[in-house]
Amino acid sequence: MKSWTLADIPWDRFDPAKVDPEMIRVIKAAAMVEFNGGDYATYLCKVFHDDPEFQAAARYWADEEVQHGEALAQWARMADPSFDFETRFKRFTDGFKLPLDAAASVRGSRTGELIARCIVETGTSSYYSALGEASQEPVLKAICRNIAADEFRHYKLFYTHMKRYEAVERLGVFSRARVILGRLIETRGDDELPFAYFCANMPPSAHYDRRSSGRAYARKTSRYYRPHHIERAIGMVLKALGLKPNGRLGQMLSALAQRWFAFEAARAARA
Repeated sequence: MKSWTLADIPWDRFDPAKVDPEMIRVIKAAAMVEFNGGDYATYLCKVFHDDPEFQAAARYWADEEVQHGEALAQWARMADPSFDFETRFKRFTDGFKLPLDAAASVRGSRTGELIARCIVETGTSSYYSALGEASQEPVLKAICRNIAADEFRHYKLFYTHMKRYEAVERLGVFSRARVILGRLIETRGDDELPFAYFCANMPPSAHYDRRSSGRAYARKTSRYYRPHHIERAIGMVLKALGLKPNGRLGQMLSALAQRWFAFEAARAARA
């Protein structure tokens, strides 16, 4: 059973005077990525084809992801009545395809796949926490708070199953680090978020350029993060790596990450 439904959102409290126009653009993109959760469940169920326990968990996770997309899309339509989510989403899924025919994890092992999912949930939980705290609009604040809570639970879900597979596959720290680093590099280099941002906000005649769309998205989102969001994310990454989350390494990585976000935020302000 879902922890919340669309009926739990206080839609009647929507205040257009408190909407940040720049935040509308990233919410539109987020709605499409979240709503695409069903395809991710298809991929995961094929990777874990002989594990009905995890398949059930993956489908439950996907149902909640789709609901996130529905909530964000509804808010985006309230903030911008011209936003045609269905048309924009089709444009996104026509151009961005997941490896749905994969018979094994693209991470090389099931443990690696689950570690990668932990990293994704680390990013989304931090992202919606930051958006919810930055937004002054009551409805979006409530939506982001609910989504962030879901994403923290999703991290725990994937982490629990990862520990189950770890006992069999025994992935070492360096192998885990390679998976995590690869996933982080993908986040910076793949098309999902830049293309979602492009499809959500640009006219049909526009030409997609991953680099410029990715920069535009990063510059808009980086300014919402605060040190406590970054510190918690670093701790979650280290936990997935099998290391102490609040030690000296965590402090060093948090400091570096905070500098990077501050740099991106400064570039956004100049732009």
